[in-house]
Amino acid sequence: MQVEEARRLLVEGLGAGPEPPSPESARQVTAQLAHPGTLGPLVRRLSVGDLELAECVRLSYRHVLGFDKLLLLAGAPRFMLRIHFWHGAAGAVSEDIHNHRCAIASAVVRGRVRMECYEPAADGVPAIAYRETIDGPGGAWRLRRVGDARLRLLHTEQYGAGRSYGLAARTLHRVVSEEPTVTLFLETAPQRSVTDVYVRSRSRVRDRGSDRDDCGSVCDSGGDPGRSGGTGQAAGTGRTGEVRPGGEAGPAREVSSGGAERADPPPKTPLPPAVYLAELDALAASLGY
Repeated sequence: MQVEEARRLLVEGLGAGPEPPSPESARQVTAQLAHPGTLGPLVRRLSVGDLELAECVRLSYRHVLGFDKLLLLAGAPRFMLRIHFWHGAAGAVSEDIHNHRCAIASAVVRGRVRMECYEPAADGVPAIAYRETIDGPGGAWRLRRVGDARLRLLHTEQYGAGRSYGLAARTLHRVVSEEPTVTLFLETAPQRSVTDVYVRSRSRVRDRGSDRDDCGSVCDSGGDPGRSGGTGQAAGTGRTGEVRPGGEAGPAREVSSGGAERADPPPKTPLPPAVYLAELDALAASLGY
């Protein structure tokens, strides 16, 4: 697939009107682009330099949760298409419950993830609520504590290779994976300037899950349903993971029986061009291209 053909599919799939795209339209176009016969040729073209390398590398970095975010196609403000390389439990940091600034979609190319959806509830898990902002594209994340909260687990879904999902901007969720995993991730037009982040407190109550899929997500029905994981990495969020004093990724710093204080994440560090190209090359080869 040519780069411009991929851009055309994104523009047509997401629409050009003033209204933000729906999670389902984002999911459909992401699933189409994630098909091995489509993604393989596209990634191979990008890996040999068919792209604006400097701009893509500038906005590609190792996320504080331990996975690599590689920009494939920039189309801001309408879309940003990325590959996420998750390296498994060895490099994982537990993900906070959060939502997004925009509708998003993700398709599993290799490996598997578990997604948990939440809602505010008086009988839920105790947590500390934060508001997160970002200093522009490629900028630093900032966290501001809002107050106490409680969240209830609504729904859990397993996703293996070939499956995809879309989420509304405000859907609270957490993604978990224990093994090396590759996902194609789509950010759509921003709908707000902040996201909500919930750091679960030391004092816990059991989640009361349900079998209802009323978490604001849309998903397909194909592929391996996968298996449960235990530690997680985010898909396209500014989550800090658990942070030690000084901003180093690691176990959370508990400051009272009521919760955990959270520092701003460390600055983003762009991936070296050689690493960016090598990861794309490896992905293209694994897809048969």
